Amino acid sequence: MATSSTKKWWKNAIVYQIYPRSFCDSNGDGIGDIPGIISKLHYLKELGVDVIWLSPVYPSPGYDNGYDISDYKGINPEFGTMEDMEKLISRAKRLGIKIIMDLVINHTSDEHEWFKKALAGDSKYRDYYYFRDGKGRKAPNNWGSFFGGKAWTKTENGDYYLHLFSKKQPDLNWHNPDVYEEITDIMRFWLDKGVAGFRCDVINIIYKESLENGKRRFALTGKEHYLNTEGCHELIQRFNAEVWSKYKTFIVGETVFVTPDDAKLLSDESRKELDAVFFFEHMDVDSRGVKWFKKAYKPCRLIRILDKWQKALEVPANYLENHDQIRSVNHFGNTGKFWEKSAKLLCGLNLCLKGLPFIYEGEEIGMTNGDFRGLRDLKDVESASVNQAMKRLLLVHSIRRRLILRTTRDNARTPVQWDSSEGAGFTTGTPWLKINANKSYINVKDEKEDENSILNFYKKMIEYRKGSHALNEGTYRRVASPSDVYIFTRESDEQRLYIYCKVGS
Repeated sequence: MATSSTKKWWKNAIVYQIYPRSFCDSNGDGIGDIPGIISKLHYLKELGVDVIWLSPVYPSPGYDNGYDISDYKGINPEFGTMEDMEKLISRAKRLGIKIIMDLVINHTSDEHEWFKKALAGDSKYRDYYYFRDGKGRKAPNNWGSFFGGKAWTKTENGDYYLHLFSKKQPDLNWHNPDVYEEITDIMRFWLDKGVAGFRCDVINIIYKESLENGKRRFALTGKEHYLNTEGCHELIQRFNAEVWSKYKTFIVGETVFVTPDDAKLLSDESRKELDAVFFFEHMDVDSRGVKWFKKAYKPCRLIRILDKWQKALEVPANYLENHDQIRSVNHFGNTGKFWEKSAKLLCGLNLCLKGLPFIYEGEEIGMTNGDFRGLRDLKDVESASVNQAMKRLLLVHSIRRRLILRTTRDNARTPVQWDSSEGAGFTTGTPWLKINANKSYINVKDEKEDENSILNFYKKMIEYRKGSHALNEGTYRRVASPSDVYIFTRESDEQRLYIYCKVGS
């Protein structure tokens, strides 16, 4: 049943992201599933998790590993059944763990029933998407796709449809009120089943203000017409007023290209939009505008960026890795001699910052990037698209291989290493993505038995955070320090803590 209560139960929560395909496989088909998640709920409870963010489990052709949804009210048979999902929600609730689901509403799969009807000529469903005639032999505008290439694909009828991501992910037309009714009905469907909220995928680009040509730039030409538009704010406010506020929800948005001022508008409590937002600036600390082209990582940049966001937002959504980013120990640490110390330092940093800490599966044992041999080992659609784009730039294979392997999203999607067996305790079959050979020493079983392990450090840090008024409610202030040492205080009426993090090598 819906409730009008506005209690912010999530304010001091520890959130753990599960990428279902790679978490735990219960039936030996090499793909993680919902029964596998259920089997690990006690592990998550012992870790100290309050909320599970579940990446998409909906039916999907799997072109973008679930972020191309073909049925918002179903469960992908690869992951289980609706009965399994209801059991997960119920059993997690019994342990005091809430579930938030990924909600992808910028686009659907091209295999969604709406898009199939649109292609068949149904005028109602054609208006669910952006179908436009070309300009002569050219696409309707010059916009670029997040995955590289053009943002328009020509249909057999000769017109074009818009897709800011893959051509398998056509964008929804939020100017159409029927789209609003369809999506809010989907939200209520899952909230009535007992989920506690949503992580809203690329939520700040869903409303296209116009389809005019964009200013030409190296990447994402056209974004000024859809990024953080006033129409987007109005939509989110309606979601909040008409759906989310009727339930005890936690809503976090993935928000691309946001500045602190943008993020405040999206998450300030008085505006009644999102509860929190993910920002990306710290993820790009070593990038040259595009994540595939790197520059030297300088700790002072990371410190400056984190400090800026700590000051800007009341409740920052803090994370150091997720399913779209490389492993944090590779990104900000040292995977050689100082692997363990790096992982523990990053744990302490994440759990001591002001705001909500998000932990990604495997992060708590110090999992590292995949040990892929070549591009053929990868399954990520973004990596495949970027490889084609790099070919068009005439980059030779050795350079493409080096650039893509160190940055591919598959680095964070290798199966969780539960033990040192051949299938890493993840599966008894052939895993969908190559398991890292370092499972022999980076795995849950061994780390559980070592009181000084990364896993047990996480448990102690989470327990300490939950008992610390300064970490839960205290203010944040950076202290002057050397360029590679991040020193800040967390202070409440009862407690003052000084946190020292040497984020340089």
